Amino acid sequence: MNETILDVKGLTCPLPVLKANKALRGMAGGARLTVLATDPASVADFNAFCRETGHALLAFSEDQGSYRFVIRKRDDTPA
Repeated sequence: MNETILDVKGLTCPLPVLKANKALRGMAGGARLTVLATDPASVADFNAFCRETGHALLAFSEDQGSYRFVIRKRDDTPA
C-alpha cells in the first residue's frame, strides 16, 4: 500500500490542510497520506476537509498535543 507522511508540526491554520491538499493532488486514488500536526484547530479542519472533498479520514489520534491523521485519497476514476 502506498503511504506518504506529511509533517506539518508547528504550522497553524490553514497551512496544514493546504499542504495536505497539495500532497493529495499528486497522489494516486486510494493512496494514504499520514499528516502529523500540532495545531489544535487541525482536528476540526481535517474533518471538514475530508467531508467536503470526499477523501476518507481513516484514523485520528492525539498524543500530548501532537495529532496524527490518516487520509485515503478518493478514487478519481470516472464511473
